[in-house]
Amino acid sequence: MLSSGRWNSIWDGNFVDFEAYGGTSMAGIHDGGNCGMNKEQRSRLLECSSHFLPPKGVNLLYGTAGFRADATLLKSTVYRVGILAALRSLKTQSVIGLMITASHNKVSDNGVKIADPNGGMLSQHWEPFADSLANASDPLQLLQLIDDFVGKESISFDNDHPAEILVGRDTRPSGETLLEAAKQGISSIIGAISHDMGILTTPQLHWMVRSRNMGNKSTEHDYFQQLSHSFRCLVELIPYGNKASNSDKVVVDGANGVGGDKLEVLRDLCGGILIEVRNSSKGEGVLNEGVGADFVQKEKVVPSRFGPSDVGLRCASFDGDADRLVYFLVQADSQMIDLVDGDKMLTLFALYIKEQLNALNDNEIGKPGNSYHPRLGVVQTAYANGASTVYLKNLGLDVAFTPTGVKYLHEKASEYDIGVYFEANGHGTILFSDTVLSWLEARKIEFLSSNTGSESQKAVLRLLAASKLINQAVGDALSGLLLVEAILLHTGWSIQTWNDLYTDLPSRQLKVKVVDRTAVVTANAETSVVQPAGIQEAIDTETGTEDVIRVYAEATTQEEADSLANGVAKLVDQYLGSGSSP
Repeated sequence: MLSSGRWNSIWDGNFVDFEAYGGTSMAGIHDGGNCGMNKEQRSRLLECSSHFLPPKGVNLLYGTAGFRADATLLKSTVYRVGILAALRSLKTQSVIGLMITASHNKVSDNGVKIADPNGGMLSQHWEPFADSLANASDPLQLLQLIDDFVGKESISFDNDHPAEILVGRDTRPSGETLLEAAKQGISSIIGAISHDMGILTTPQLHWMVRSRNMGNKSTEHDYFQQLSHSFRCLVELIPYGNKASNSDKVVVDGANGVGGDKLEVLRDLCGGILIEVRNSSKGEGVLNEGVGADFVQKEKVVPSRFGPSDVGLRCASFDGDADRLVYFLVQADSQMIDLVDGDKMLTLFALYIKEQLNALNDNEIGKPGNSYHPRLGVVQTAYANGASTVYLKNLGLDVAFTPTGVKYLHEKASEYDIGVYFEANGHGTILFSDTVLSWLEARKIEFLSSNTGSESQKAVLRLLAASKLINQAVGDALSGLLLVEAILLHTGWSIQTWNDLYTDLPSRQLKVKVVDRTAVVTANAETSVVQPAGIQEAIDTETGTEDVIRVYAEATTQEEADSLANGVAKLVDQYLGSGSSP
C-alpha cells in the first residue's frame, strides 16, 4: 500500500505521474476543468482510498437490497458507498441516508445501501455507477470513474450547502467497523458531513431522511413520537363497543435483531397495547437463525421460543432489520403455522381505507362543486397468491401488477391518490399523495365548524392518522404492526377472522438452475414468458442473484400445485438446460 506521503507526491500540477502506480495511464484525469473536482479533492480521494483496497476476485452488484456479502469482504465497498452518498448529496442538494445492514441474511453477512432524498431507494440511474465504484481495481481507476461521473452529472463542489449524510447500522457485530469505513468514504469528499444516528432499523433511517428533507423533525425520538401519537389517535376513533373486543396480546418475534428492541420502546409510548417481545437482540439467539419474518414466511414453521403454549394467540414476526412483517397462528399439536402474509396485510389495509373513503363519499354526495374522488389502488407482483387478487377485485378495487421488486411496486403505487402495495414476504406500505393529504386537511377544517363527531369527520381523522402512522418511505415492520393492531381493534376482528377473509390457493415455489437466467424474457409483469420461444406454450399445456429461474405455481390442492411446479421446472430445464430440475 502506498503511504499518504507517496500519494501526495505523485501529483504534479495538472497530471498524475502514472509510473508511480504501476504504469497505469490516467490521461483522462485533469485538474479542475468542467467536472468540478480540484487538485485538493483528487489528492484527498487518492490518499484515503489507498487504505481501502478491494479484495481480489470479488465482484459485487448494487440491487434492490444494495450491496450484500460476507462482512469480511465489504470494507472497501462500504468506504466507496460513502463517497457515492456524498456525491449524491451534492447532486441533489439534499440529505442522503447510508444504512449498513444485510436485513434477513445470516449474521456473518452485512451490506450497505443508500436512501435517496424522498426516503426511497437509490435512483436506478445511479446503480451502474455504484457497481463501477465498488469494483474499481485500484485508487487511480476509482478516481477516474469519479472524475468522469462528476463531469457527466455536472456535480458542483462549490455549493453553499455541503454534502450531508445520515448513517445508521443494525446490530451485526461487523457493523461498527463498516460504519467507520463509511464515514471515511464520506469524509473523502471535502466538506461532507456524516451524522451517526446509531443502531436503527432500516425503515427508521429512511424515515429520518424523508422527514429531514421535508423540513420536519427527524430524530429517532421524533419517529417514536409520531408513530405512537398516530396510533393513539386511531384507537381513540375506534367505534364504541369495539375497543374491548380484541384486547388480547400480540406476541412478536424480533428475529434476534434491532426490531424487537425498538418495539419495546414504542410499546411503552403507545400505552394500553399488549405486546410481548421475544427474540430481541438482548437475548442469546443468533440474528435470523431459526427466527424472523423470512424464516417464518418461507418455512411456515414456528420461530424459536414459540410453541404449543402460543396456540390461539396473535403472533407476528419481524425480519433482521425490521422492514418485513408477517403474522401467524400456531397450529395445535404441531410446529406448523397458519401464515398471515403480506397479501393479507394489503387486503386489511385496503379494506380499512376503502371503508373510510366510502364514509366520506356518502357525506359528499349532492354537495355542489365536489368533483374530487380519491383514487385508491392496490399493487401486487406475480408472486401474490391468486386468491387475494380475486378477493380484492371482487371488492371493486383497482388492482395493478408490476415486475418483482419493491422499486416497481412503490413507483406504481405512487400513481394513485392512495396506493397500497405489499409483497407476500411482508414488505410493503401505503402511499398518500400530496393532493389527497391537502384534500383531507381541507375536509378536517370544514368539519371543525360543522359536523363535529360525524362518521365523515372521523373518517378524515382516521385517514390522516394512518398517513402519519405508516412509514411512506419504505416498508416498516414497526409502523405496519401498529396499523394492523389499530385496524383489528377498529373492526373487532380476531386474527382468525382476518385470516379467513379468503383462503390462499395452495402454491409451490421452486428454483431451477440454468446456464443463463437472462435468456428468459418475460412480459405482463412477469406473468408470461416471451423468450425462449415455445416455453410459454409448453407451460400453457402443462397448466391445463444466481443463474436460477423461480417457478411459482398455484392450484386447487397442494398436491396439484407441487405437480404443476415440478412440471414447469422440467420445462425450464429442457429449454434452458442444466440438467438439475427435480
